[in-house]
Amino acid sequence: QVQLVESGGGLVQAGGSLRLSCAASGRIFYNLHVGWFRRAPGKEREFVAGIGWGGGSTYYAESVKGRFTISRDRTKNTVYLQMNSLKFEDTAVYYCAGDPRKSVDSDEYNYWGQGTQVTVSS
Repeated sequence: QVQLVESGGGLVQAGGSLRLSCAASGRIFYNLHVGWFRRAPGKEREFVAGIGWGGGSTYYAESVKGRFTISRDRTKNTVYLQMNSLKFEDTAVYYCAGDPRKSVDSDEYNYWGQGTQVTVSS
């Protein structure tokens, strides 16, 4: 079984930065692809960024490309999402999720954290 816990959310002004962490328990996490997703008020959950189990393969939604960076530290069983140049429209609850398969579809992911709120003030 895998448990995921996000942290690092908060309130930040537009143009600022935050780093989200997704800490995992369970050895199986080593072999999981990890994705970050977000859900803004009144909107569907959407893919933000993903990273392969080895950390060498990363990909992003167009809306965050060039501003967000996903990375993972296998020694700490943690995946990070560095968010720079934040915009008001980045406001959402951010979730990390894990699955053996690479996907941008949230329905494909079996393991989920509880989410962390990111609020960007304009």
